[in-house]
Amino acid sequence: MTKALKTHIRGYVDIPDEKLEQYCNAFHLQKIKKKDFLLREGDVCGFEGFVVNGCFKVSHTDHNGAEQILYFGIENWWLSDIDSFITGIPSKLNIQAIEDSEILLISKQDKERFYLEIPEIERLMRLKFQRSIIALQRRIIDNLSKSSDERYLDFLKEYPEIAHRLTNIQIGAYLGVTPEFISRIRRKIVSKT
Repeated sequence: MTKALKTHIRGYVDIPDEKLEQYCNAFHLQKIKKKDFLLREGDVCGFEGFVVNGCFKVSHTDHNGAEQILYFGIENWWLSDIDSFITGIPSKLNIQAIEDSEILLISKQDKERFYLEIPEIERLMRLKFQRSIIALQRRIIDNLSKSSDERYLDFLKEYPEIAHRLTNIQIGAYLGVTPEFISRIRRKIVSKT
């Protein structure tokens, strides 16, 4: 199960085999059924996870009960509530499986230990965090400057491997639009082809 994780890590850093094996052995596999939660709002997040297969949503429920999806996690993506993970405060997020899924999890204690023992792991996570910040920055700019239609089309172009796995409700909760809007724009796109 760690083959995908090892391949992913080697795509970012050059790391000796024995160190890579040591790091990957600290992960444990967890199978999550569709609709089950990996993390619930109010719990402290004590893990980072690497998705082996399946699909998750990372979301927040606002004071009106509306779900807002921050991001989706599919194969070869990392999942966590980084705020709760680092600070130890209760999470404001839910991480829920959209499909039957498998994820490799590492504890905060193991992660911190490997940062000290294996510099390549600290470099890996720095590179991953930089990419995450870039993606977040771009998403904020897009949300502030692009129309709903443009954001939907960008989502399809940027994440084609995710879009077909999601419902209109899930895509709408990610883009901040109604499911009806997603239905309308999909019909408009189909009519143009």
